[in-house]
Amino acid sequence: MSGVTSPDEPGQPDRPDRPGQPQGPGHPDHLAALRDLLERTRRAGPRQRATTVLAVDGPSGSGKSTLADRLHRVLQQENQDVTLVRVEDLYPGWDGLEAAIDRLADEVLALLSRGERARFARWDWTADRYGTVQDEVPVKEVTIVEGVGAGALAAAPFVHALAFADAPEQVRHTRAMARDGEGYRPHWERWAAQERAYFARERPHERADLVLLPGSVQARALP
Repeated sequence: MSGVTSPDEPGQPDRPDRPGQPQGPGHPDHLAALRDLLERTRRAGPRQRATTVLAVDGPSGSGKSTLADRLHRVLQQENQDVTLVRVEDLYPGWDGLEAAIDRLADEVLALLSRGERARFARWDWTADRYGTVQDEVPVKEVTIVEGVGAGALAAAPFVHALAFADAPEQVRHTRAMARDGEGYRPHWERWAAQERAYFARERPHERADLVLLPGSVQARALP
C-alpha cells in the first residue's frame, strides 16, 4: 500500500498502550473515516474471505487504542461479527516489539486467514512473564488489530486495510503521562528506541490506506 500523503516521519514514540486507559478523543472525523475504509475494503474483497483484517498502527499515545475501541463498540452495537486484537498483549515485555510482530503474523493472523481459531499466551506486565492462561481469538467477519506493529511487513499478507494514527510528540507524551503517571518513565526511551527502529525500517505510515492526524484525515483510493 503506497501513495498516501503522510508525515515525513512518525512522531517520537513513547510507550505501549494499556487497554482501558483512553488516550484522548481525536478528530471527530477519524472514526467515520476508519469505518468507511473498513466498509470499502469489505465490499472490494471476496465474499468467501475468512475474515477482513483492519490494522491500526501508530506510535504510542496517538489515540489508536481509543479509536479501535470505538469502532469495535459501534460494530458490536450494530450486531456485526467483529473481534479486536491488541498487539500489546503479544509484546513479551518492554523489549518485545520485534518479537510481537512475528507472534502477530504467525500465531494470530496466519491462522485467522485460514479460518482457524488463534491462541496465544498474553504477557503479564505485572509479573513480567507470560501468563498461564491462553487467549483465544475466534474467526469473525471483521478482525481489528490495534497496536504498534500492526502494520508490520510480516503481517501485511494478512492485512486488508491499514490505518496509521499519529500526533505531535508533546501531545502523546501528555496523554501517556496522564494515563500511566510516573511509573513508566524509566521505560520511556527503552520503548521509544524500538518504535523508532520499526517505523524507520518498515515505514507503515507510508503504506497506510488512511493516515489520521490531529485535525485531518488523509486517505488514498483503494484499487
